[in-house]
Amino acid sequence: MPSTDFIVARNDLQQCKVIETKLPDALPDDALLVKVTRFAFTANNITYAVLGDHLKYWQLFPAPEGFGNVPVWGLGEVIASKHPGIAEGEILFGYFPMSTHLVIEAADVSKRGLRDAAAHRQGVAPVYNAYARVSGDPAFAGKQGAYQALLRPLFVLSFLVDDFLAENEFFGAKSVMLSSASSKTAYGLAHLVHARGIRVIGLTSAGNVDFVQSLGCYDEVVTYDRVSSLPAEQPVAYVDMAGNSPLRATLHQHFGEQMKYSGIIGLTHRKSSPNEPPQALPGAKPLFFFAPDHIRKRAKEWGPGGFDMRFGAAWAGFAPKLDQWMKVSEHRGPAAVQRAYLDTLNGRVPPDQGLMLSLSE
Repeated sequence: MPSTDFIVARNDLQQCKVIETKLPDALPDDALLVKVTRFAFTANNITYAVLGDHLKYWQLFPAPEGFGNVPVWGLGEVIASKHPGIAEGEILFGYFPMSTHLVIEAADVSKRGLRDAAAHRQGVAPVYNAYARVSGDPAFAGKQGAYQALLRPLFVLSFLVDDFLAENEFFGAKSVMLSSASSKTAYGLAHLVHARGIRVIGLTSAGNVDFVQSLGCYDEVVTYDRVSSLPAEQPVAYVDMAGNSPLRATLHQHFGEQMKYSGIIGLTHRKSSPNEPPQALPGAKPLFFFAPDHIRKRAKEWGPGGFDMRFGAAWAGFAPKLDQWMKVSEHRGPAAVQRAYLDTLNGRVPPDQGLMLSLSE
């Protein structure tokens, strides 16, 4: 039985195609064959592709020379198992390829999860190789499962940035500006920062203003062409969700020494590159926020289960809002996946839409 895989050209993300790859005739000991039932696709996955070489995302799910398989968060069903502790029919939540099937070398199996020990998958942050066992868990079924795949990994990033800013007392800033304010990571962060009583300013394009205002977690919404109208006397922090260098330069020039923190979170902005030399800008030096480092720090400080407990409480306050904020849109089959990929890559997906996809017809 072959697996159907969706792959993209690593040096030109507009080029993509569907191929079939052969699955092993027999599974090795402890291995699982998982059918990828559905996965989320967001602008965050474009960041994975842009940084594929840089942060080793391409090595997770090998593809033919010159191509890459973009990692996605989703759900899969175990359809064959050589591991005594895992039954066929189990549902797993975690990091999958854009494919119909994945072979997992199960290790560290516990009641709650397991790890893929495949050699080519090591050397990345452990979160990318961990799978949760979620059979029968209502939080991962139906629309709630879609929310988990679409937003949980992004909300982890929102949670970490909020925690980092709060730990540093917002670097003395009185307000926090977020670019790409309509993005899922941005409004997750806005929701958390707003709840702390810090003023949140959303920066967005003209077409997304109504959506961003409707969220209710931004105190002010400003279009990119009007950022220089913001009062420049008060200390601010800036969280750059898209890696947009021209916008960053404009804001630093405008706020000067009042720019107390400048963090770069994502890299979906097409005209920017991870290898750009940092410009000498007034105010705080722009720095990449690397989530795995902060997770490691907090895991040590908060002890076993401490991170999960705090994150779980934050998610419980966020998830109920998603029914108002997002429409889940499900699409199946290779043509639908290709269309969804290109629409996301080229910024054609409305901000209130969450794409759940499957390569199986």
